[in-house]
Amino acid sequence: MRWLSPLLLLAAAGCATHGSPPAPVAALAGQSFGPSAPRDVRTLVLLLHGDGDAMVPAEFAGSAQRLADAIPHSRAVALLRPGYHDAAGNRSPGLRGGIDGDAWTADRIAAVADTIKSWRARYPQARTILVGQSGGAAMAAALAGLRPGLVDGIVLAGCPCMLPEWRKFRAKQGAGGFAAPVESFDPLMTVGGVAPVTRVALLVGADDKDTPARFSRPYAEALALRGIATDFRVLPGRGHDLLGDPDLIDAVRRMSADPALVEPRTAMVTP
Repeated sequence: MRWLSPLLLLAAAGCATHGSPPAPVAALAGQSFGPSAPRDVRTLVLLLHGDGDAMVPAEFAGSAQRLADAIPHSRAVALLRPGYHDAAGNRSPGLRGGIDGDAWTADRIAAVADTIKSWRARYPQARTILVGQSGGAAMAAALAGLRPGLVDGIVLAGCPCMLPEWRKFRAKQGAGGFAAPVESFDPLMTVGGVAPVTRVALLVGADDKDTPARFSRPYAEALALRGIATDFRVLPGRGHDLLGDPDLIDAVRRMSADPALVEPRTAMVTP
């Protein structure tokens, strides 16, 4: 396991560059649920799905709807990452990337960040929470470090938050394509850029064979070292896909109900 001091993490986030600045992209597509009038929306929840085939299953939009139903005064958006489409006919521009950890690149993260910025402009009074599953969680984690303050909280489910170690693990499992170099950001190397007032929750299934807890815990510990409010939980009897899980919904609900963080508070990583 790698160990990085908080100062080194700050330097890594400040110096990380992957090629030239990405060109502007069109807003990403998706389905949204809940009240639409700005005066009625107190929490804006944006969901990022995992890596996979170009077609995102309908369950993804269903997860957004359940969150909108569970959290009062919330607008939930099932955001399609670059290059993905859904059965409802929504399609996001850009190249999709593969499933081997090569899809969390500067241009794709910028596309997600710019779309979040446009949603925030629609609901300027709402707290913004970004929820990611698997590869979407890694993208959300990297975004929080590269665009500090863009979101108020992130909820990460089954996160491969240590990119090199996770890719070696997947290669040993026999998964193809995990040996070639990639230009994705390693979430752990972006921790130093996360705004101190950001709230973070990480959930991992105890039976997750794709992204076991050892690839999330060091990220949670690095956040805690910086005093960032962090809640890390391993869920008994659960596997990899947690987007529709009641514990994830509860994590988003708790975050939406918390008072806005003005000063950094002591963080704890729970077993």
